[in-house]
Amino acid sequence: MFDATIKAETLKDVVTVVSTLVDEVKFNISKKGITLKAVDPAHVAMVNLQLHSDAFESLKATECELGIDIDKIKDVLKLAHTDDLVTLHHDEERNRLVVGIGNVTRRMSLVDTTGMSDPQVPNLALPAHVTLAAADLNRGIRASESVSDHIVLVGGTDHFELSSEGDTDSVDLRLEKDQLVEIDCKEPVRSLFSLDYFANMIKSIGAAETVSIHLGTNFPVMIRFSIAGGKGEVTYLLAPRIEND
Repeated sequence: MFDATIKAETLKDVVTVVSTLVDEVKFNISKKGITLKAVDPAHVAMVNLQLHSDAFESLKATECELGIDIDKIKDVLKLAHTDDLVTLHHDEERNRLVVGIGNVTRRMSLVDTTGMSDPQVPNLALPAHVTLAAADLNRGIRASESVSDHIVLVGGTDHFELSSEGDTDSVDLRLEKDQLVEIDCKEPVRSLFSLDYFANMIKSIGAAETVSIHLGTNFPVMIRFSIAGGKGEVTYLLAPRIEND
């Protein structure tokens, strides 16, 4: 059973986070809320999302799995204003998700979840952690996008740096300790990543004011932020690009 009412803005946040990596996803439903884990087709990146029960206006649910076509949800949400409420109902007899916005009702077939696994989130002991303003990170990404297709993240004991270097131009964003919310980096770390993936992840942050980044040298980067006013959490993992000597 799944019957819920949720703010359109909150559901849009979920859809934005997930659509960054996949077109179809398995929602794990329970009375505690929704969880999902998904890996992109290239197996370069992963998302782990938790949306707690208090993020809903109302929630009645028993444990179940729903295979969701993200594009279909996107289409429905185009009809919604930010402050609209969206009703969600699992029609078990017809295996459909019934979505209501105002006087519009969309009945959509669900995706078969048989082949959808629940990927394990790797237990990474990343040595550096920095928390910074999402606006600062977005500014660095916008500056980098016209320069190169990759980005370097550097953690120092007293600073965080984002840099990108192309054939003719380069750009750097350097934030000192007093410009960061938090930094814990005992030794310098440095990793190279696809800018396209990294930029799309950061652009999905939405209303979150801060983002936490966990780093190592030539290790995946872990990106964490809140959604739904702190009533949900998102973790992205992105594999590094190994630099040639």
